[in-house]
Amino acid sequence: MMKKKPSARENSSSSTTAAREEESEWEMRPGGMLVQKRTTNTDVVTRNLRLRIAYGALRYEICVSSIATFGEVKKVLSGETGLEVDEQRLLYRGKERENGEYLDVCGVKDRSKVVLIQDPSSIERRFIQMRINAKIQTAHRAINNVAVQLDQLADQVSAIEKSISNGVKVPEVQITTLIEMLMRQAIKLESISAEGDASAQKNLQVFSIELYFAVEYIY
Repeated sequence: MMKKKPSARENSSSSTTAAREEESEWEMRPGGMLVQKRTTNTDVVTRNLRLRIAYGALRYEICVSSIATFGEVKKVLSGETGLEVDEQRLLYRGKERENGEYLDVCGVKDRSKVVLIQDPSSIERRFIQMRINAKIQTAHRAINNVAVQLDQLADQVSAIEKSISNGVKVPEVQITTLIEMLMRQAIKLESISAEGDASAQKNLQVFSIELYFAVEYIY
């Protein structure tokens, strides 16, 4: 008996089916997380699990779906611990689990214990960021102090300008003293190390001093 040779249409259909199966192996979860796609099974009962989380001396209990991923567990823990997802490492049964791994596939049961540790590299990044923020805050405070002094000197500049405009002779020593005080503030600004917004604030105060100097020299 002769065997029937598969038609081109059947071969094409088989290839398409295989391609679809290959394409459906991965899916994008909300938040941009790529995980392996589960096959639909109506016999699987989805239930919630209570997980006991150990984070150093701290203990948490969270509730998640039994078919959630460890990445989704990290998102829940972000709200509890303040750690970002990429700052967390989760260990279950002594093994670190990847974001795309499913709880039920890894054998996680109700009230299972999961250990949370902070990624050491993230600790260093946080420390560096804290130092940067502290430096910026120090610069802001120093610039604000100069700004307060400049506001007071601005009143004196305006008073001298008004007197000269009204034909009142202003003693030279008064103008000289005011210029010296402006120079002191300029020196203070020069010594302040500033970046970002603080740098822009510093430049604004430098411009103010230059403007006050221009007024003094004109008169």
